[in-house]
Amino acid sequence: MLEFKLPSLGADMDEGTLVQWQIKPGDVVKRGDVVAVVDTSKAAIDVESWIAGTVQELLVQAGDKIPVGTVMALLAEPGEAVATTAAADAEAVKEIPAEAAKKGASKGASKKSSVNGPKPAKTTGETPTLRRKISPAARRRAEELGVKLEQLEGSGPQGAITLADVNAALAAASEKRDARPVKAAAVPDPARDRRADMRRTIAAAMARSKREIPHYYLGQSIPLDAAMTWLETCNAQRPLTERVLLAALLLKVVALAARKYPELNGFYREDRFEPGPGVHLGVAISLRGGGLIAPALHDCDSRPLGELMQGLSDLVRRARSGSLRSSEVADPTLTVTNLGEQSVAEVYGVIYPPQVALVGFGGISEQVIADKGAIRVAPVLHISLSADHRVSDGHRGALFLAHIAALLQDPARLGREAA
Repeated sequence: MLEFKLPSLGADMDEGTLVQWQIKPGDVVKRGDVVAVVDTSKAAIDVESWIAGTVQELLVQAGDKIPVGTVMALLAEPGEAVATTAAADAEAVKEIPAEAAKKGASKGASKKSSVNGPKPAKTTGETPTLRRKISPAARRRAEELGVKLEQLEGSGPQGAITLADVNAALAAASEKRDARPVKAAAVPDPARDRRADMRRTIAAAMARSKREIPHYYLGQSIPLDAAMTWLETCNAQRPLTERVLLAALLLKVVALAARKYPELNGFYREDRFEPGPGVHLGVAISLRGGGLIAPALHDCDSRPLGELMQGLSDLVRRARSGSLRSSEVADPTLTVTNLGEQSVAEVYGVIYPPQVALVGFGGISEQVIADKGAIRVAPVLHISLSADHRVSDGHRGALFLAHIAALLQDPARLGREAA
């Protein structure tokens, strides 16, 4: 039997709330299938399965807030026999004393126990002790919710109490509570609560970053006239809907540089560096309701520029509509933030742990520059690098920025490396 646990959807996530299941018992699940929607402090995330099997039992209900690592569902491995719900409840059930079950039991329950229940053993004048059965899942659920088992009527084989019986009892109790007149209470503002939770989450992550990571910072100004001319030429050959923005080109050059200098692309965990499995750039996206999220755009170094532009547009749209996938939230290997559109000249970011670097792009300004003994006016972009001194040093960081500058000033080289 395989356990599906709530994954960490980012280093700053401690818990999440199950919004809904996308699977049910009996469904066959493949790796990468979306199995649930989980709400974090930043967004509702489509959670993908990393295991394959057949759903045996769902252990968490919609609305439950659970810590990272909680077992959410049980899956039978490929080839393993899958029991039906009734059979699963009857299998390996545990027993409880029937004296407790008699308290509050209905006539129907007593009748069912007398017909289906085990016959009492013969004794020498002592009152026999009958026992009822309860499935492990039902017992665990009842303990979590504070439901008294002795007051339940079992609907399973031989009167066994099943998970469905516990949930039904909880629903009935909830209906009774809802029927009572209650004083009007202030209705919380979900948007305000989410913003507050997001700010707390970001604050915790950034405080951890500055506390644990020995940052060093480098910056460089890069003339962009060659790159912008090359991009205009490329766009002139594309349909209007397929044209590429400068933002996608900047992601491409960062990805190519990260491929050449892999110590800036990965994670620092358990006192050692782990290279990233690919160049998955985390793109910092501001949300309309406030706050920030940086989901991954996967394999940026190997994707064609046009495909990268389409992926970027789709990622921004889904981030702002709350339809990201867990793999996009959990595995960025290097974050890029672009504040040039906000009229920011320079940005020096804080590394998002456990990543080891962050690249920041500021605004583009017209500047007078000297070029081969001549003076000209050109658009200039300021780029910065925040890096973890435990993994790299200023020399390697400077080479990383120099490679980005060389690609932007030599579009032919950019085309060769991208190919």
